[in-house]
Amino acid sequence: MTTHNVRTCIALVAVAATAVFCAAPASAGDDPYNSARIGLYSVFYHVKADDLSGPFVPAGANIGASNVETAYLAYVRTLIPHWDVELALGYPPLQKTVGKGPATLGSVPYNGQVIATARWIAPTVLLEYVFFEESSKWRPYIGAGVNYTTFYDRNSTAAGDAASGGPTRLSLTPSVGWAATAGLNYHIANHWHAYASYSFSKVTTDLKADTAGVIRTTHINFAPQALVLSVGYSF
Repeated sequence: MTTHNVRTCIALVAVAATAVFCAAPASAGDDPYNSARIGLYSVFYHVKADDLSGPFVPAGANIGASNVETAYLAYVRTLIPHWDVELALGYPPLQKTVGKGPATLGSVPYNGQVIATARWIAPTVLLEYVFFEESSKWRPYIGAGVNYTTFYDRNSTAAGDAASGGPTRLSLTPSVGWAATAGLNYHIANHWHAYASYSFSKVTTDLKADTAGVIRTTHINFAPQALVLSVGYSF
């Protein structure tokens, strides 16, 4: 991850966290208005990418992304009854990129091969509307907001280097896009709750692969969807 991307990510998280923390809470006497959550984050990609372009790239050479699972962490603050703000993060998973298209590039296997890996950080801020009264056992909710994704530890694998014709350096531009979620809150007992949600977000990037000065590029729309199962403590 570049210093610029680190600073940008930290700044965005800091601004979002400050905004959430400083937001006016529900009035005194209401239920607890802070919640910390932890759980499992299952991410499913529906990748749409332009075919790779550049020297010595055959027609139809494309890429895809493997689904991942990682830890989910969130802080939620109630602004007023029925309205929450959520700051969510996933522990940076190892993301695998696979080749799609021709079975081989020359004599090198390509289709279905893991050609690159990277890790991502994707803080998301959501404004959520929670249905029913706070005393209800079950409370569905919907939300919308903004996602920021940045990529680091970008590496071409041995299969990727072979397909590219030599050691290859990768760069991926950061992404800012919309995010939306729908979920269900179950009150277990006292301050404890269980949550299930399904989210959609727009994450796009421009990939540049540099093999000894030979440049190949593509534009990728990851179109991720995420299932989150978590527990939370309200305070």
